[in-house]
Amino acid sequence: MPLNESYADVAIIGGGIVGASVAYHLALMKAGKIVLLERENLLATGSTGRCAGGFRYQFSTGINIRLSLESVRMILSFAQEVNWPIDIHQDGYLFLLTTPDEVTAFKKNIALQNRLGVPSQYLSVQEMRELAPHINFDRVLGGSYCPWDGIGDPNGMTQGYAAGARRLGVEIRTDAAATGLRTAGSRIEGVETNGGFLPCGAVVNAAGPHAREIAAWSGVDLPVYPQRRHVYTTAPFDGAPQNFLMVIDFATTFYCHRESGGILMGMGNPDEPTSFNLGVDPHFLDQLLEIALARYPALSNAHVSRAWAGLYEMTPDAHPVLGRGGAIENLYLANGFSGHGYQHAPIVGKLIAEEIVLGAARTLDISSLRLERFKNATPRELNVV
Repeated sequence: MPLNESYADVAIIGGGIVGASVAYHLALMKAGKIVLLERENLLATGSTGRCAGGFRYQFSTGINIRLSLESVRMILSFAQEVNWPIDIHQDGYLFLLTTPDEVTAFKKNIALQNRLGVPSQYLSVQEMRELAPHINFDRVLGGSYCPWDGIGDPNGMTQGYAAGARRLGVEIRTDAAATGLRTAGSRIEGVETNGGFLPCGAVVNAAGPHAREIAAWSGVDLPVYPQRRHVYTTAPFDGAPQNFLMVIDFATTFYCHRESGGILMGMGNPDEPTSFNLGVDPHFLDQLLEIALARYPALSNAHVSRAWAGLYEMTPDAHPVLGRGGAIENLYLANGFSGHGYQHAPIVGKLIAEEIVLGAARTLDISSLRLERFKNATPRELNVV
């Protein structure tokens, strides 16, 4: 059916894991005719398909910890609920701390996490050596560890949510690029696309790093900015870790975990400008390897087999923007996850569905994540990897 002959009660822009989760949960709540628009020819080809796939409870703010408490439970029960197999390895995250300030901050974080029911703990260097014998702990003062953290399957979950959504009647359109929003006063009348106009009752912006542009079509100023992150994998090598523990050198943001007999590794670049550049910088690997080899000497036996870049969708306080889109009554935002989109997508899909169907999120209070918060100073999430 041509777009100009159809109508959606809810149109979702973006076919990554967030958009797929929103579609599935809206369908569960019988939200009417739901259409998901994805500009590429496959789902999960943007940030979802390019992420490292970790999930964790080790955050520095209560709202991010609460999002994880709800969302990781959904990740762990996903295969049974959605009837879609996924890979999960729950071997924990280990943050390496190299300065007294880091130790102080993480001990404070651990205390908050413990109060909320997360069994994270501060470890001595000796305790960390037993957990990660492949790591060189030179200059490390201590560490933060949570056994509930792990590595998941972003693409598998996206496809599972999409399959579940289709079974429930959701229409998923690929090669369907949103090109504009038609508004009248404080409401959106529909979505302009490369295939015509789609009238709708509500729009969900789940466009990842492109969310700012989508919001601007309706006059909403959404402070979400793309930031490139590199990821590398190695071929199998002698000295590869035996489990899927995620090790993070917090000062440098270097991280690594087991992947197909080798490792997956990455690191943030503090000099990286805001851009949509998805090219791989050949010089950045040299910067990463200098730190990686010092922290993980057995990597000298490995060679890089694959490299790619993805985009974080960053906000000024590294928290997502969720809920109604400012002055536009029927625009809903699910954006700005700052590297945490995969792990929080399950609960976010449910919360956005509650916002639309029930008029407000019920499972979790997301008032602190509204767009309006940027009018004032907001606490920043410190544990961005």
